[in-house]
Parts: sequence; C-alpha cells; structure tokens
Amino acid sequence: MQMATLIADLLGDDLPVRFVAWDGTTLGPDDAPAQVVLRSPDLLRRVVAAPGELGFARAYVAGDIEVEGDIYAALSLRERLPEIRLRPQQLLRATRLLGLRNLRPLPAPAEEARLRGRRHSGRRDAEAISHHYDVGNRFYELVLGPALTYSCAVFEQPDRSLEQAQAAKHELVCRKLGLQPGMRLLDIGCGWGSMVLHAARHHGVQAVGVTLSREQQALARERVAAAGLDDMVEIRLQDYREVADGPFDAVSSIGMFEHVGKANAPLYFERVRQLLGDGGRLLNHAISRPAGEQARLDPGGFVARYVFPDGELIEVGEVVSMAQAAGFEVRHVESLREHYAQTLRAWVTNLEASWDEAIAEVGEARARIWRLYMAGSALNFEANRTQIHQVLAVNTGSSGHSGLDARPSWDRRPLVAERSAP
Repeated sequence: MQMATLIADLLGDDLPVRFVAWDGTTLGPDDAPAQVVLRSPDLLRRVVAAPGELGFARAYVAGDIEVEGDIYAALSLRERLPEIRLRPQQLLRATRLLGLRNLRPLPAPAEEARLRGRRHSGRRDAEAISHHYDVGNRFYELVLGPALTYSCAVFEQPDRSLEQAQAAKHELVCRKLGLQPGMRLLDIGCGWGSMVLHAARHHGVQAVGVTLSREQQALARERVAAAGLDDMVEIRLQDYREVADGPFDAVSSIGMFEHVGKANAPLYFERVRQLLGDGGRLLNHAISRPAGEQARLDPGGFVARYVFPDGELIEVGEVVSMAQAAGFEVRHVESLREHYAQTLRAWVTNLEASWDEAIAEVGEARARIWRLYMAGSALNFEANRTQIHQVLAVNTGSSGHSGLDARPSWDRRPLVAERSAP
C-alpha cells in the first residue's frame, strides 16, 4: 500500500493542499497554496508508538513532516482530522507500510519539555518558564519586533503597526489601572520590561517588574538603563509569591496567569490582593478557554509538550468568581479575541521573514515549533476555540471605595441609544 492511500483514507482525496510522500506518491492539486512533505517513514513509527496528537507533534518537530507555503492552509486540515488520531484500522495500515521490523519507538525530540517536581511549585514553574522563554532574546526580537511584547496587542484601527498596537495595549492597561505620577506599580511576569517602561515613561509611576526568566531580566534591565529610567523601574528575578514590599497602588499581570494553574488561582488572587492597598487595582490579562472545556492543556498535546508546559486556561467566569472570592470587586471585563488573532498573524509574518536568522539562533526544530504554534493559535482565536480577556478588579478594602466611575474613563464611547438618537 502506498502512503497516498493512507492519506486519502485519513483526510479524503479532495484535499486543499498537496501532499508529497517519501515513497514518491503524491496527492492533492499541483497549484495548492501549501505543500505538506512527508520526509520519512519515521513519521509512521512515531504515530504508531504515540497515537494521537503527540505522535504527529513529535514527527513535525523532528522534521519528518514539513509544511511549505501557506501554513494556515495546511492547518485547515485540522477540520478533517479533529481528533488527530488514527483509527485502529488505519494504525494497522500504517504498521503494514512500515513492516514489523521497523516498529521500534524513536526517542522524543530534545525540544520536548521534561519537567520535574510538584506541579506549579516555585521550582517547577521556574523550569517551565525557562523552557519557554530562555531560548535567546534575539529570537524573540525577530518574532515580536521592536515592541518586545509577548502578549495580545490592541489594534485600535486595523492598519496599525504591531508596535503601535502593543503601545496601545500598554496604554489601555495603564488607563484601566488609573496610573498617576508617584504611584507604585507591580508588573507580574514583566517579560522584557515593555509594560513597566511604558508606565514609567508616560505615567510617572515607580514600577517593579518580576520575571522567572534570567534572559528576560537581563535584557529588561538593559532596556531600562538605555531609557534612563533606573530611578523609576526595577526588574527582579523573583516569583510573585515572594514579593514582600507592598503595598502597591496597582498590579498588572499580562500573559502570566496562564502559568498559575487552576488549583493555585484562588491563592494567586489572595496574594495579589495582599500586595495592594485599599482602592488598589489589578488588571489581569490572560488567555481563557470557552465554557465547558478542560482548563489544563492536553498533557499529550503539542502545545503542552513543546510550548507551554503546565499551562492551564481558565474560563473567564471562573476567573471573575475566584477574584471576587479573594476579596476583589470585579469592575470590568473585556474580550480581545480578534486582536490576539491579528497579533499572532503578525508574529508569524515576522518569523517567516527572518526564517534563516531564526534558525541560526534557536535551531530549525524550535523555529518550526513556534511557527506552527502561533499560526494554529491564530486560527483558534479566530474560530473562538480560544479566548482572551482583561479583567479589572479593585481591592475596595473596608471603605468600599473603588475610585471608578460608573462609566470608566477609558471607555467614553457613545452608548447604542446615544448613537441612534435623532
């Protein structure tokens, strides 16, 4: 049996992309926007040994599968194989293609995460963060562009550049937090320092950024020094659970909450509230899952093994309830789902435009991981399979005073009734 026969059985023969297999067989139109190259029978060895998404993920990372051309067109095949799993009869066919002598499992690619210790302990969280972020600052500069911001941007107008959209996101966070000169801001998971730099430069705050990534800390400190803001911004290699110099007037947490874990989320909100003074505000900006889905990423899936080990996405209603159970008053929730899809597509464009340099920085396997992860994530946000929300919460303390108007200052757009008035 030829490989093309197995492909047709899996995906149908009316394919939107072209397949080229190692045995010389092809399937799909010659002028397809993308070509999927199956380079080696090791693909089948991996899929037979690890049925489901993990086997395909390992084959892709190892280079047994290559995607040439439009990555989004290739990813549309996911709709035809939603479970990413071979049925028993298809596994039998794959085994016959290999031959019984060639069923010995292959080692997992070196890029696969192998974390140790108790889940979401301080030590294991630091290891997970290092796996994802300590791959070289230059690689992230290539992907993220000058903004060096690894979270959803806000495209106030569709034609805004990525750098402008990231600045708009930082400004939106600052306005929601009501930052004023002299206030103290804590940025949890500060990355390369872009949020604290913006807040200090444009709002005059005293800012502390904490990260678990040594490479992020090093570059963030360089950026603070270059901006002449050493007297206003401090970058620490520190777990937020170890911060002990509150109170702060405001806390921003942008793209960090996904690493906390559902079991630890109530303690996260309690700890953050303890760090805030009365009337202090928290802006929690995090990817979330639609209702009815599991919080924890599939432990055998591509993202959990190669991108965000131990990552968990919590439905926004649960996030709000946890925050309020910890003593916060939640005042505003905003979805930025479409903005993240546009952000991710911009990152994919940046990576593809700097492909050779990216490979030189981190190796072909890791560059391939990021391309697939970001493109797939963009499609998930567009299809509402993944969501993202900003949740603004206030530690009202004993007075009950929030410092917020009924209509927040950052949202003065006319109401529907006002627009339709004659």
